[in-house]
Amino acid sequence: MSRPLDEIKLVALMLDGINVGDHTVVIALGVDHTGTKMPLGIWLGSTENARLCTELLGNLTSRGLKVEDRILCVIDGGKGIRKALIDVFGDLALLQRCQVHKTRNVREHLSKDRQLRVGHLMNDAYRSSKPDTARKRLRVLASWLDNNGEPDAAASLREGLEETLTVLKLGLPAALTRSFATTNAIENMPGAVRRVTRNVKRWRGGDMARRWTALGVLHAQENFRRIKGHKDLPVLVRALATNVVESKDNAA
Repeated sequence: MSRPLDEIKLVALMLDGINVGDHTVVIALGVDHTGTKMPLGIWLGSTENARLCTELLGNLTSRGLKVEDRILCVIDGGKGIRKALIDVFGDLALLQRCQVHKTRNVREHLSKDRQLRVGHLMNDAYRSSKPDTARKRLRVLASWLDNNGEPDAAASLREGLEETLTVLKLGLPAALTRSFATTNAIENMPGAVRRVTRNVKRWRGGDMARRWTALGVLHAQENFRRIKGHKDLPVLVRALATNVVESKDNAA
């Protein structure tokens, strides 16, 4: 939570919130050029809170983190973290919305009998090898939802759709695409947090939740492996430096 970050050069940054007791804790996880994952910080609050997220990023830079080249930022979709990344890093932040979060958000608007089908269709779309194919499939699904009395689910699907396709637009190898399409690297941490907090009977405020989360994250880090596809990370570095990722969200 306070260690210096001067020597770290990131190619990707993941940010997501997890529930600990009655609190939400935001975790920042970095990935360097070797594919090594490293926890960078833990904050109490939600990724919907722009002020908190700006403070979060400010804390990283005050501890020495330098973002001088374009970086892939994988986020849960919270509006606050999106705004903070753009405000702090500007054009250097290339945003990838977590496909798992997007699918979950769309499914929440549906009746149970439609959740499974729509989830499968979204997953199939995101497995497409080309962004144009994925975009077409998702837009067809959004139209189907509109035509079948599910306007809220359709609107949720269209919102931020292009940012869920960023890794496809970069033309990455399949393993890297899967690694950076979601915030799963962070979402796997709650298990470690639950193990270290299983004997906690009463949460005495947010600071306690943050400290126990830090302990759980440190335990999780002991079993970290490099991201799948790490040998192809030079492809991502070149793509970040050369590719212009255009938005085609006009139809939304």
